[in-house]
Amino acid sequence: DLYRKVFVFRKDPSDAYVVLRAKLEQPLQNLTVCLRSYTDLTRPYSLFSYATKVQDNEILLFKPKPGEYRFYVGGKFATFRVPEGRGDWEHVCASWESATGIAEFWLNGKPWPRKGLQRGYTVGAAAAIMLGQEQDAFGGGFDVYNSFSGELADVYLWDTGLSPDKMRAAYQSLRLPPAVLAWKSLSYEVKGDVVVKPRLRE
Repeated sequence: DLYRKVFVFRKDPSDAYVVLRAKLEQPLQNLTVCLRSYTDLTRPYSLFSYATKVQDNEILLFKPKPGEYRFYVGGKFATFRVPEGRGDWEHVCASWESATGIAEFWLNGKPWPRKGLQRGYTVGAAAAIMLGQEQDAFGGGFDVYNSFSGELADVYLWDTGLSPDKMRAAYQSLRLPPAVLAWKSLSYEVKGDVVVKPRLRE
């Protein structure tokens, strides 16, 4: 249980990462990924990387530069332009629905204009999932200059699109529906220089 704890990725650039194990029974037609990050990086970095043997950017949350997030599904991405961070924790949720090809992006509990992404696509279930690196091959192929350095917390993956109420609940750390990956019952393995520490502030 990582409640009120964080992963600290100490080095920059870094070769460290955290492998996450999800209980995925079948491929995904809908999904939501949420997490909280705290960093002063201005170079590109990966937050959440979900690769299959067919597609290394099956699901990817990536920040190419300050004021911009990219949300990938099946190798294609939608760009969401956001205000410059003010040196605080940033909470992001991204959801996707195959039937409509609608991608939602929420930053700190607020939705951004929806975008179109990969209508009719299915996300593979046999995945390598990791925090801190961007996979260019299944379970590897890292570029250290896309690595994350800083603090990560509250990582979740659902096999559904969350309602607006639940998106806000995720931001406020309230009760959430059962998840494929849940911060409060995370199955993970640290690879390299990552330290689990209590959160410094709420």
